[in-house]
Amino acid sequence: MTDKPLITKAARLSVAPMMDWTDRHCRFMHRLLSHETLLYTEMVTAPALVRGGALHLLAHSPQEHPVALQLGGSDPDELAKATKLGADTGYGEINLNCGCPSDRVQSGAFGAVLMQSPKLVADCVAAMRDAADVEVTVKCRIGVDEQEPREILPDFLDKIQAAGCRRVTIHARKAWLQGLSPKENRDVPPLDYELVHQMKAAFPDLHISINGGISSLDEAKAQLDSGLDGVMIGRSAYHQPGDVLSTADPEIFGQGEASDPFDVARQMLPYIEAHLNGGGRLHQVTRHMLGLFAGRPGARQWRRTLSEGAHRDSAGPELVEHALTSVLA
Repeated sequence: MTDKPLITKAARLSVAPMMDWTDRHCRFMHRLLSHETLLYTEMVTAPALVRGGALHLLAHSPQEHPVALQLGGSDPDELAKATKLGADTGYGEINLNCGCPSDRVQSGAFGAVLMQSPKLVADCVAAMRDAADVEVTVKCRIGVDEQEPREILPDFLDKIQAAGCRRVTIHARKAWLQGLSPKENRDVPPLDYELVHQMKAAFPDLHISINGGISSLDEAKAQLDSGLDGVMIGRSAYHQPGDVLSTADPEIFGQGEASDPFDVARQMLPYIEAHLNGGGRLHQVTRHMLGLFAGRPGARQWRRTLSEGAHRDSAGPELVEHALTSVLA
């Protein structure tokens, strides 16, 4: 487990939890690109762990640390039990999802819909903190539907801080639970960075990270230089990991050296071999590697070679080595 001071330091830059994307294979590669950046799991629902016994969803490698587990749920007792399971598995932070707008999440009365119930969120945070000695954090929106963010967000933050939450990530957009798809909710509602900065001024003791629309380290540094404690990057960190993560350690954390995506691709080979030996398939790993050389000569051929070949039954590490020749050429 990563201790609290170290994981808080890592939260200066984090990769957002993204369903179907930030699985353990993705996180292993991201960790090779950056030793310091905080990584998050995909959202795991508390009912799946507590009622469904799906403990395999907690599996991760020790090399992934610092890594946080994101939970979805709205029942304090169930979230407390799930938090204990996560802490026992070695996660240094448990994050409560109050920002996902998907229909599936709404039907379970959690995710962004929880912005309408700040007292319930506070009760969940308190129960989770009582369950284990682990950092409990919240990821939220600035509001949902017809809510006025400047009215509801301060109350939301006040209540979760009073419950013991010391760190929050704010996606600087509303979520429209009716009328917009989850994909549209990532782009259509306007960003309100100013409001997030106002919340930092109003809650100076709360560690606040900003999320939404930030696609480069230069943009991240601008937010940090403006007084925020952390920046969370989502899709850009996934689709252009070499650009976003390879220089994060020296540029954001002021330590270490930039990583080389070529070296990272080679370092993935033993990991891939072990995954295949355990019964896995090559594409389960390489689908996260497609953007490793985004914007570089040969990147298109790299993607094509992996996309077309990794699903074959016989595909192994040699396909990755072959794909690398197109980038090196």
